[in-house]
Amino acid sequence: MLSATDTKPQRENQDSAPNPAQVVISLDHIHKTYHMGDVEVHALRGISLTIHEGEFVAIMGASGSGKSTLMNIVGCLDRPTRGTYLLNGHDVSQLSKDERADIRNHRIGFVFQGFNLLSRTSALENVELPMLYAGLETQERHRRAKEALAAVGLVGREHNHPNQLSGGQQQRVAIARALVNRPALILADEPTGNLDSRTSVEIMEIFQRLNREQGITLILVTHEPDIAQYAKRVIVFKDGKISRDYQITEQRSAAEELKLLPALTDDDDD
Repeated sequence: MLSATDTKPQRENQDSAPNPAQVVISLDHIHKTYHMGDVEVHALRGISLTIHEGEFVAIMGASGSGKSTLMNIVGCLDRPTRGTYLLNGHDVSQLSKDERADIRNHRIGFVFQGFNLLSRTSALENVELPMLYAGLETQERHRRAKEALAAVGLVGREHNHPNQLSGGQQQRVAIARALVNRPALILADEPTGNLDSRTSVEIMEIFQRLNREQGITLILVTHEPDIAQYAKRVIVFKDGKISRDYQITEQRSAAEELKLLPALTDDDDD
């Protein structure tokens, strides 16, 4: 798995065996420039990057480094100013707004720091929402939503509203919502940013399990070096370029860490 930018950033673990898996994301000399009056802001400066099916990648970098801009382009929320973006071999660089919305709804799952749940609807209804946009029948929506909630440990919470759930439970609903259209790619933007340390480990256990058991490709943006250690690969951004891209040699196991933590009481869980 080779990644490069115009400035040939530092590479590590170059002797590792190449990944034969299918390429999910291929970015070739991606630039993104914003115009603020007469001022040009170069958010991305010629990013070239390859991510294969089944990878778990953490994106790091200071504010303004370009990582959020990259995620917006990878998630088809924005288009590059220049360069080519292939998603599963298809050029999505210059698609229209409606075409990008269709890709987001069918191929990509999103998890956000702020959960982005509808407050007046149940967990089940929140999870069903992407399928409603996709036009699935009611019975199929219910089945898939319950299946996704079960996968994140929320059996019995299907009819709770967000204000009846803890922060960790709300993030689990958000992950279930990202899963229901069965995407090959999940993008998580600071998913543990609003959570305590134990709940953060629980959320990372879910991500690791989805990556390991379902082969879902995961890209995680985080400011926290310890959270990045749950991924298999870390890409560090600086000034709109990739400054480092390396494999994690000793990946943290969230499942093993949870076994060592004290058991929760009912009050703690709620």
